[in-house]
Amino acid sequence: MKKLQQIILVLLALCALPALAHKASDSYLQLKVNGAEVSGQWDIALRDIDFAIGLDANGDGNITWGEVSAKHADIGAWALGRLSLQRGGSCSLQVSEHLIDTHTDGAYAVLRLDGTCPEASEALRLHYRLLFEQDDLHRGLLKLNLDSVTHAAVLSPDQPEITYQSGETSRLKQFGQYVVEGVWHIWIGFDHILFLLALLLPAVLVYQAHRWQGAATFGVALRQVVAVVTAFTLAHSITLTLASLELVSLPSRWVESAIAASVVLAAANNLWPLVERRHWRVAFVFGLIHGFGFASVLTELGLPKDALVLSLLGFNLGVEIGQLAIVAAFLPAAYWLRNTGFYRRGIFKSGSIITAVVALFWFVERAFNWRLISF
Repeated sequence: MKKLQQIILVLLALCALPALAHKASDSYLQLKVNGAEVSGQWDIALRDIDFAIGLDANGDGNITWGEVSAKHADIGAWALGRLSLQRGGSCSLQVSEHLIDTHTDGAYAVLRLDGTCPEASEALRLHYRLLFEQDDLHRGLLKLNLDSVTHAAVLSPDQPEITYQSGETSRLKQFGQYVVEGVWHIWIGFDHILFLLALLLPAVLVYQAHRWQGAATFGVALRQVVAVVTAFTLAHSITLTLASLELVSLPSRWVESAIAASVVLAAANNLWPLVERRHWRVAFVFGLIHGFGFASVLTELGLPKDALVLSLLGFNLGVEIGQLAIVAAFLPAAYWLRNTGFYRRGIFKSGSIITAVVALFWFVERAFNWRLISF
């Protein structure tokens, strides 16, 4: 009874994870700087603006156009107070138009920008600090056309500022930025992590005589892990590439719902094994779906094809590095504990139950657009 109570408490505590499993907070900043003239567009999620300055005037949970339009001046002042450009001195920026657009994760305010800089040929320095004080997971996805040369960057609390010289382009720098972003994306993608862990939990076990037993050697466990990780990597790389190059497109709700369902099924298979061996097959099939989820950041950014391919390679490499870091932390400890009741009942069985329940919350929220728990 005591163990059951502990499991229930953990389940209740982890019910907060649905809020974390959704797409991380991003804004999309597109700028064109031609000499001293500046123009552009800044897409910022309404939920982020509401969190920062408040939009829902009547508190009914729905943000209307009337509520947004009443705050146009405040939105513009708040956003422009967190973005600065310098080219031979401070560039003046103003919001010329307010619109609304829909991205894969909801409604966004669209701020059309205009401005001028003191000089037409100096280096351009951009400093971005939107939401960093409130949310250190927030990212600004930048697409910059500087004197007909396209640049892309991911702005974060660790890298809020970036400088470009006119005519300069650094593909290697861009590649490195997206490697880091790929690592970060897998580490904050709790649904991807739980799916991977659901497949790794039985990797140090063997299903024999209708029960799970510890793997005979570390080599047996390692081969299972390598097979699972390789299959998952290959599968999500295929669909990440197809989606990022816009060769295949699926509705966001379908993808996010299917990802949640994959976590439920992988965890349930640990409790009631239908696929007793060769878990790499499960990893490959569902990895195809996870690849569409990984692609959302790159497709939303709207990079030109040449920049997108390089960013895609860097992002995918980063995802693999982050994934391998998780495996490296998990496998030695799991193998050492594999023959203990603590691992088989406390980690493997209870962990699979918790994972299935949390992922079921995610599935219901995503598939039916319900908010089961409000924060």
